[in-house]
Parts: sequence; structure tokens; C-alpha cells
Amino acid sequence: MNTKGYPTRKFTQATKRYVQMLDLRNDPELIQQYIHYHSREGIWPEILEGLKNSGVLEMEIYQLDDRLMMIVELDANDDWDEIMSRMGNTPRQEEWEAFVSRFQKANALSKSEEKWRMMERIFQIYD
Repeated sequence: MNTKGYPTRKFTQATKRYVQMLDLRNDPELIQQYIHYHSREGIWPEILEGLKNSGVLEMEIYQLDDRLMMIVELDANDDWDEIMSRMGNTPRQEEWEAFVSRFQKANALSKSEEKWRMMERIFQIYD
């Protein structure tokens, strides 16, 4: 457990944040494999390149047991659906989605936006 926190990036432009949730299959071995394929050693280079080229400024995934939370930062002027569409058309993205579906509770034929459910912010200390 990290009790020291995680550094955050500062952007020169205004950004907006999206938070999504996804459940993994409750199998410790599969969860460890999923974590490996999202590590620097395990992630497919084309997936990282596709994220950067689609306009995603920052993406983080956090894990607790079989639950994942993903935070995505976009430029404040960017449109979520447009960025996700662009990302979905990058090299190997479709293959990646099929590959990681074996770890996820969602239907294997579901698209990424159907698996990752958007969360609503219910509290913010500053407005």
C-alpha cells in the first residue's frame, strides 16, 4: 500500500479529468497478469504510442482487489468521444482490447467505452 502518495503532472494548459471504473475477474493470478501487462515492461509499445497520439495527456489506473479506477486527463478544449474514437483507431488497439478482455468481468465483445464505466464526482474540496 502506498501511503506516500503519487506525484501529479502539472500542465501548462487547462485540463479536464475523467474517472472510470472497471471490474476484473476475481482471480489473483489473472489480476497479477493484468498488472504486468500494464507495467512498463508488459505494455505493448503501440498502445502507449496510440494514447499519446490520440490526445490523452495523462492516464493512470489504480487497483484494489478486483476493482480498477482509471483517471484520464485531456486538454480542456478536447472532446472525450473524439479522443476515444481517435484512440480506438490506433494500431493494435482493437487487438489490445480483445487481449485484455480475458481479465475483465465485462463482455469480451464490449468496446472499451462499454467496459469502463464513467464515474460521477460527488465531492470536491475546492470549487
